[in-house]
Amino acid sequence: MRTLPIWQTLADKPLGKWLFSRVLCFKAPYFATIRPRFQALRPGYSEITFGKRRAVLNHIGTVHAIAMCNAAELVAGTMTDVTIPASHRWIPKGMRVEYLQKATSTLRAVATPAPGAAPDREGDYEVHVDVTDAEGTTVLHAVITMWVTPRSR
Repeated sequence: MRTLPIWQTLADKPLGKWLFSRVLCFKAPYFATIRPRFQALRPGYSEITFGKRRAVLNHIGTVHAIAMCNAAELVAGTMTDVTIPASHRWIPKGMRVEYLQKATSTLRAVATPAPGAAPDREGDYEVHVDVTDAEGTTVLHAVITMWVTPRSR
């Protein structure tokens, strides 16, 4: 599935962002647990939002850390997919996470490449993800390392 052409076809249509989000979650069902809504997608940038609702809460009533990690992996993977050349493939290799604040509202997750990251080179490709609350406070920061290799012929 080539992600960017699907996004470009749907994003400006009524319910297009919702439909795109559903299609992506159909392909990778675990991401549906947070009910993400894509807001923007282009090479070098991906953004989603997801709501604070009972299914993503922890025992103290804030958004669970793993729900935020799920969002971080989704935006990082999607951004990587539309950024690296079509001749390459990727898979998550590792994630470093800092939980900075309690998450008490709807959240926004944004992924961008690490400074100096080269999307067309084989090897590690680092992606920075910030998850922010409704007031714009960063509640989680992650660095996700993607392993990028040429596709098999």
